[in-house]
Amino acid sequence: MVLCVFLCLAMGYLLGCIQTGFIIGKINHIDIRDYGSGNSGTTNTLRTLGKTAALLTFLGDSSKGLIAVNIARYILIPQFGGMAHEATLWLVTGFAVVIGHNFPFYLHFKGGKGIATTGGVIFAFDWRLGLLCLLIFSVVTGISKYVSLGSICMVLVIPFILYFSSPRDWQLVAVGCVFTVMAVWRHRTNIDRLIHGTENKLGQKVKR
Repeated sequence: MVLCVFLCLAMGYLLGCIQTGFIIGKINHIDIRDYGSGNSGTTNTLRTLGKTAALLTFLGDSSKGLIAVNIARYILIPQFGGMAHEATLWLVTGFAVVIGHNFPFYLHFKGGKGIATTGGVIFAFDWRLGLLCLLIFSVVTGISKYVSLGSICMVLVIPFILYFSSPRDWQLVAVGCVFTVMAVWRHRTNIDRLIHGTENKLGQKVKR
């Protein structure tokens, strides 16, 4: 059991370390982290390199969560004959991906904010919950034009949708809360700008 958990966490973290935005930035001869918000996520890529680069970044970052959870779910855990609370380990594996995305060891632990990756994790856990998260993000972002606000609202509902999808499974809810806390903490500067009315809206570009 300990070995299974270790393999899931290690696999998740290493997959998370694959920085799609950073790679696309290098293809365009820049370090994406030197621009805008200073991270390698989808929103900063959109503002710096445009829609195509942002779409590729989103697909790459969300796929990491999707792939890692499915590897744990269908390959690693079954190799150990299954285990109690498997669903919790799926999510924990997903959180390891988010940690890898946010804090890649080879980039001085300076990555993204983990929203697209979190979405991929939730989609792999239950595609219906993933679609619900996408809907919440899209509606809030579309109305407010603040990607950060859409991201925060999305992660705030994760513990609740996990509770209502698996009533009384407090382990799942606890892991969901960890996702929420991490994402909110990573958006702390955005929250400050939202409060003071200085947050950038969707469509604003950064100077290169």
